[in-house]
Amino acid sequence: MLLIGYGNPGRGDDGLGPAFSEGMSARGLPGLEVDTDYQLVAEHAFALSEQDIVIFVDAEIGGEDSFSFREILVGTPDAMGSHSLTPRTVLSLCQTLYGTAPRAYVLGISGYEYGEVKEGLSERAKANLAEAEAFFLDWQAEQTSNLELAHA
Repeated sequence: MLLIGYGNPGRGDDGLGPAFSEGMSARGLPGLEVDTDYQLVAEHAFALSEQDIVIFVDAEIGGEDSFSFREILVGTPDAMGSHSLTPRTVLSLCQTLYGTAPRAYVLGISGYEYGEVKEGLSERAKANLAEAEAFFLDWQAEQTSNLELAHA
């Protein structure tokens, strides 16, 4: 299982993805590989090709709840640019280039303060981060248990 947290920690709540991935990395969860980056790039497609499950974690603007969690499927990729790619585009690149794609999910954590150059998360974003972490730890434990049962 691969978790990719991405965003710019120098832009306030845009750092929610990296804060999440660094927190999960520090826990040393068995079976969880963690990557932290400023943005998604084409090279992430190779990393996906070696996984059964991938979770993309990013800040979410205008979220109705503290976080959202949804599965994404391979399909028509979003527009590709020279800078950041979307999770669906990276997943589609993985399928096109390597003939395989993992189950993929997006965890969007609601943030509120973006734009100005500022280190650190807002208090509301920190609370949302804690809720997302609690959810993910439960979800990840369930997935790990299911994989162990499937391979037994």
